[in-house]
Amino acid sequence: MGQHMTGVEPGRLDDQQLMKELETIHRTRHDTLLHGSNDALRAHNLRMAQLEGEYLRRHPRRPVVAGRTREGARGRGPETP
Repeated sequence: MGQHMTGVEPGRLDDQQLMKELETIHRTRHDTLLHGSNDALRAHNLRMAQLEGEYLRRHPRRPVVAGRTREGARGRGPETP
């Protein structure tokens, strides 16, 4: 099955537009997973990967919070409900 992109090519978005697109796609992720068709989920996955890839391309040295790494998570210990 061929894949086609919907929306503006991520490389053509300015930084503000890219962040807005990322915020939107992350906000709609849960509903798409739970209630979207397989085609909708596939399209969502593709678009999210494109947008996130563009963000990472532009920000290869973005700050990483220690608690968001495996080692940092292990250092927090078991979580309590």
